[in-house]
Amino acid sequence: MSVKTMETQQVVELLEKVAGLNQTGGNDRAKTIIHRLMHDIFQIVEDLDVTPEEFWSAVYYINDLGKNGEASLLAPGLGMDKYLDIRMDTEDELAGLAGGTPRTIEGPLYVAGAPVSEGFARMDDGTQGDDAMIITGVVTDQDGKPLADTLVEIWHADLKGGYSYFDKSQSEYNLRRGIKTDANGRYTAQSIIPSGYGCPPEGSTQALLNLLGRHGNRPAHIHYFVSKPGYKHLTTQINLAGDEYTYDDFAFATREELVVDAVRVEDAAAAEQYGLNKPFTQVEFNIQLVSTDKADLQSRHERQRALES
Repeated sequence: MSVKTMETQQVVELLEKVAGLNQTGGNDRAKTIIHRLMHDIFQIVEDLDVTPEEFWSAVYYINDLGKNGEASLLAPGLGMDKYLDIRMDTEDELAGLAGGTPRTIEGPLYVAGAPVSEGFARMDDGTQGDDAMIITGVVTDQDGKPLADTLVEIWHADLKGGYSYFDKSQSEYNLRRGIKTDANGRYTAQSIIPSGYGCPPEGSTQALLNLLGRHGNRPAHIHYFVSKPGYKHLTTQINLAGDEYTYDDFAFATREELVVDAVRVEDAAAAEQYGLNKPFTQVEFNIQLVSTDKADLQSRHERQRALES
């Protein structure tokens, strides 16, 4: 039987002390958040009659999550990244900044400092076969005008679902490039077809997903940052159509407008256009940016990222 203690003076005073509300120092915003967080945790314990055994299992789970470095993997798996996107989409609508290519989650695997080139980039280092993928598209404004000199940053996994920097077997900045669009707003990259990946089967994230009866798989996908002064920064990713998990992404990143066909091209003349002498796979992703004079919206939000100071 659950006991009721949340409204008692003892618990009210405890929460105030925990959050430092009875102290003059510290950060008011942090105090407010911690007070609400701990209140809600206490309320969960009371409402669901959480046992000491369950509570301490959760504490040690958090220990393991930190040891495994999987907090940033669990966050999208629990819908947190998707929820932030929902909030930002709503903020855009209220501010009259809706439209353009939809955003979706960044994920935890961006690495700053990838080489930047003009118009075209070769993304792969040639060590995982020669079955080429061409990624191309045009960046425009809301009226369809091509936007030259737009920075398109692209990163994706290799054939085994691994990302360079985090996967030490790969070369530096493998499958990571920045491309400045040409005078016609076009960007083109030569790469390999990425594989989807799953959470480490023995890791903390998958352990919790198992309790929820959920898988931990992501479909084949390609990440984008797109930026140009005077336009809202875009964080997005495309999912390749036909993958088993395209519409069943454990990280909830799929949006219908961002599902893109990977088309096999056998035409020799088309291959020559990209300096190839064999069939290739083409992925076309056109991007539309929304103009804004708000400087804080023209760059990606602050968060901890690899090699980013």
